[in-house]
Amino acid sequence: MDPTPSKSTVRVVERPFSLRQRFALAFVAFVGHLAIRALGASLRFAWSEEEGSTPERIARPAIYSFWHQCIFPAAALFRGQGIAVMTSLSFDGEFIARIIEKLGFRAVRGSSSRGAVGALLGMRREVEAGEAVAFTIDGPRGPRYVAKLGPVLLAQATGAPMAAFHIALERAWVLKSWDATRIPKPFSKALLRVSRAVRVPGDADDGAIKAHHADLQSALERVRDFAEAHVSEVGGSDFPIMRGKI
Repeated sequence: MDPTPSKSTVRVVERPFSLRQRFALAFVAFVGHLAIRALGASLRFAWSEEEGSTPERIARPAIYSFWHQCIFPAAALFRGQGIAVMTSLSFDGEFIARIIEKLGFRAVRGSSSRGAVGALLGMRREVEAGEAVAFTIDGPRGPRYVAKLGPVLLAQATGAPMAAFHIALERAWVLKSWDATRIPKPFSKALLRVSRAVRVPGDADDGAIKAHHADLQSALERVRDFAEAHVSEVGGSDFPIMRGKI
């Protein structure tokens, strides 16, 4: 059974904002995207892949997953790549959506708790158009480090490969939020670790879906643990600093 909805089952509802909210959104989006660009330009980062990974930097079409706490360094490193990202329908989610759109991402509104049907359809359209999409997989409110099912269902529906990544920071400000969001300090080392890509068969039954979901959880944990353990080695022979865009 196709896990994603048809166009006829989805109704898009525009969320109204007050004048004060619109001003706040415009101001924070402007300041936020400038701050992320500045921090991103100062990062010294390296790219590392699990054995068996594709040598392509941004595979397309593909479905990527990462922990919510990495959203700032991910926005900095992948800016300008046209990647579609699911963002929450909440007011806070609208802040994130407007910032990342200024950074060259495409925001697909919705989350696992609100607007899930429309958001999954939007992500499917992106994949079927040959694009890359990304899920902040334990967002928008946690629990932290618990992967949701969306990428597995999308991989089953589209046939596109899915992979996980993590960005470890040598030096960062850690917010007192549910996800312990990390904001990179200027000139910090950053290590991006990408998992092997896997495909979910279109005829996968419930047991296979559950197994792939567990594999995604495992991949997210592997790349997190590896990146955090080796970020201090960025700049060495094993993890040379990348120059230019990904």
